[in-house]
Parts: sequence; structure tokens; C-alpha cells
Amino acid sequence: MRAMVFAAGLGTRLRPLTDTMPKALVPVSGEPLLGHVLRNLSSAGMEEAVVNVHHFAPMIKDWVRDNDCGLPVKISDESGELLDTGGGILNARRLLEAPLPGGTDRFLVHNVDILSNLDIKDFCEKFSSWSPVAVLVVSPRKTSRYLLFDPEDMRLLGWTNIETGEVRSPYPDIDLSRCIRLAFAGIHLLSRDIFPAFGEFGFEGKFSIMDFYIRACGKLDIRGYVPDGFRMIDVGKKGSVEEAEEFLQSL
Repeated sequence: MRAMVFAAGLGTRLRPLTDTMPKALVPVSGEPLLGHVLRNLSSAGMEEAVVNVHHFAPMIKDWVRDNDCGLPVKISDESGELLDTGGGILNARRLLEAPLPGGTDRFLVHNVDILSNLDIKDFCEKFSSWSPVAVLVVSPRKTSRYLLFDPEDMRLLGWTNIETGEVRSPYPDIDLSRCIRLAFAGIHLLSRDIFPAFGEFGFEGKFSIMDFYIRACGKLDIRGYVPDGFRMIDVGKKGSVEEAEEFLQSL
């Protein structure tokens, strides 16, 4: 199986660190975030990784060239324009659809700033033969923005911001009291069927994968998954690097 790592972001919440380096190369316990994620993917048996780049792209390319993390890495270059998460996946289509010896039609997508105790191999194997177009790792952690799921089968029904009261869903009569509210963990398993689906729902160029999920979930099978004992940290804001180092020591 192949994985894509989102490493193109500007990392504005980590300034001033990201004034001189990309977020992907911010060190945590002596290893750049990208190194942590790639080594975890290698340990999980991934055959190849695709890394998208934009902010300080040459620095990431040089680091990938000079460091062996246990698996081949290809670059999806967004130097000309940052394409957001959905656009980044679509832009990497040729790399993500290239044949692999394993022959699977699924690929993993992992944010570079997410460190967790997820058993990636178990997650991928668990859903490798399922029909959903996407399976999203989610958790009950506190946030202001939640995905909404059907409690019976964990199908995605929409999204809400509990601070503003905004709700987005293809279901006009959605019953919020019946939905399970869970936070996205920045890790998802996708089927290659998602590529033609982008066009069918009018998504091209620069767009958010979450916007696609919310619009498409009324017609496509998109599910959530809460791993047992799941723990994670988003290393995307000021002060989170120190928290991440403590988190890694606790694993």
C-alpha cells in the first residue's frame, strides 16, 4: 500500500519556527515531523510514500534525498500554488494510482503534524476490503468543529461548529441530537474511486478534502473509525512541540 503525507502547509500557527523552515521539518525529540511520520509508515509496511511540498519546498526535497526513512519517497510538487488537502490529493493522482506489487486500490493519507499511537497496519488491514470511498480516523477529543456520524453504522452525515452553531450537511432534516460528534484526526484511508468522484461532485483545482466529504457523504459511503485507546497530538500550534516531545516519551 502507498501513503500520502501532507507536508505542503504554511505552518502559520507554528511561527516563528516556520519563518525559516517548513512545518514538516520542525524537530520533535531530534527528528523532523516528516521523519517521525515516514518511519511510522515504513514500520507499518507501506511500500511507498508520496509527500506534497510548497512552503520551503527545496528544503523538504533535500531532506528526503539525504535521509532514508525505510521506504521510497516521491514528491508531489505544489510550488506554484498551494492546493489545499483535496486539491493536493487530486494533484498527486498519477503518483497515487501508479501500480504497486501489493495491488491494492487504497491509499493512506496522513497529516505531517499528527503524531499518534494508531496501529497503522491494523487500521489499513481492517478496512482494506471494505467498500467505503473513505474511512476517517476520528476521536472524541474536545474541539469546536466536529464531524457528525450515524450512531448505527458510523456513516458521515455532516459537520458542525459548536461555537457558531453552523451545520453543513447534504441532509436538510438532519437530527443533530441523534448524531455522534467526533473530531477528525488527520488520518484517512481512501479508495482510488475518490478520483472520478471529485469530478462528479464538481471539485477541481484547489479545494479542501473535508468540503468534498461533507458534500459527497449523502451519496458516497464515507465512514468514521474510532480506534481503541487512541491518543494523538496535533503539532500545529505554538507550544505543541514541547507537548509532542512529552507525548512521544509516553508511547
